[in-house]
Amino acid sequence: MDFTNYLPVLLIIIMAVGFGVINIIASGLLGPKRSGDVKDSVYEAGMDPIGTARKRFNIRFFILAVTFLVFDIEIIFLYPWAVDFSQLAQGSEEATLFLGRILFFLGTSIVAYIYAWKKGVFNWD
Repeated sequence: MDFTNYLPVLLIIIMAVGFGVINIIASGLLGPKRSGDVKDSVYEAGMDPIGTARKRFNIRFFILAVTFLVFDIEIIFLYPWAVDFSQLAQGSEEATLFLGRILFFLGTSIVAYIYAWKKGVFNWD
């Protein structure tokens, strides 16, 4: 097995890990080192922490986040599909198969969206 085809991927992984490590080390060496009561306190979105962090959240927040991820991943799949689909011969069997697959994918996503809408996931009463 020839691993030379994987050399660019390995190089990008090494560069990404190296970039992260270098930034962490550089911020530790070059960053400010002040501390105090205010600097060491917990900070969350400009609000002073009140109560426990172990609060229950409404399930709608989770369902809305999952719905966002579904459509986000849908876009990730649509772009390469569109690039490949534009390269196929018009009217060929392969083009019809590609179109059928993406229509099924989009259809199931739309059904899932309508289901969530009917369940009231997007209502913030």
